[in-house]
Amino acid sequence: MAAVVRIYTLSCPRDRADGLSNWLESYDPSDNTWQRTGPIPGIPENHVLKGSAMVSIGSSLYIIGGRLCHKGPCISGTGDSIEVDVAVRRDVLHHDAVTGEWSACAPLLVPRFDFACMACDGKIYAAGGQCVLSSARGTSAAEVYNPTQDRWDPLPPMSTLRYKCVGVTWQGRFHVVGGFAEREISAGGIVLSVVDRSSAEVFDARRGEWDLVPGMWQLDVPPNQIVTVEGRLFSSGDCLNTWKGHIEAYDGKLNIWNIVERSQLHDPSSLVVGGDMDGGPAVQRLYLTMAPIGTQLYFLAGYRMPGDEFRSVSVVHTFDTASGSGEAWRSSGPMEVDEAKELCSHCCAVQLS
Repeated sequence: MAAVVRIYTLSCPRDRADGLSNWLESYDPSDNTWQRTGPIPGIPENHVLKGSAMVSIGSSLYIIGGRLCHKGPCISGTGDSIEVDVAVRRDVLHHDAVTGEWSACAPLLVPRFDFACMACDGKIYAAGGQCVLSSARGTSAAEVYNPTQDRWDPLPPMSTLRYKCVGVTWQGRFHVVGGFAEREISAGGIVLSVVDRSSAEVFDARRGEWDLVPGMWQLDVPPNQIVTVEGRLFSSGDCLNTWKGHIEAYDGKLNIWNIVERSQLHDPSSLVVGGDMDGGPAVQRLYLTMAPIGTQLYFLAGYRMPGDEFRSVSVVHTFDTASGSGEAWRSSGPMEVDEAKELCSHCCAVQLS
């Protein structure tokens, strides 16, 4: 029997403060449908959770850490909203995608947001991120969660302070890629900070040590997402430009990223709505995030149509990484018309059976 896989996202209202907080929703590729699961437990009214990590192990979905923001009305009374960060969270929530039940897990040892997090060999690794709202520096702290024991254990610190980094499991090891990174070195009794651009740190669980990989990301701007498909790493953008016109694959032997053949696409919206982001009555892209299932990259995208300020359409684009000929890109077409929303974390594929 074929595996049943759904893609989950964490969303919130984009422009209004009307009592809603975050909600969990899922996309079912088998029948091209969306389903809203419901609100995230423990999030106060008019607050949203951002910068958290969403990780899956089997049918279990974990929402980890993040920063809590108060979403209130703008003084101008236009209906727009303003956000104020109020706290960094250690909370870890578990959602059973089969039964729909929520439960609380052991909290993080270190509160953090905008950090690297990924499952590897049945455990969840978390590293880097920011720990306080008052500082623009990252942390080198890392930890690992054992679901069977419901326990976080500390790991050796990374050699760099790092935030807005991306976590990915590749070749059996946990990779912390890119981000705003710096190393602290001592010279003549004075501690100096040295920017460590474009590098990655890799944790080898057998040795219990981190390895620094210089130049693995190649850009000063942190990556948006990096995912693994059949042993290959793929990326499609950075944190400033979530889509840069093509998909790239990593060549580990040469330590470079190469454009994937037939992946060039000026704007994914052109697959469905014919939008031109550069002129005329434009379609505005609200979000774009990807998750791998088999050889397919699923891009969940939201677009605001011209002249409709508070409504949006959700579209799913797919790219076949194994396609040697024929149509590499496909699109589901607009599937959901909803209030304008934004994603508060990257999407995550969850295997239900």
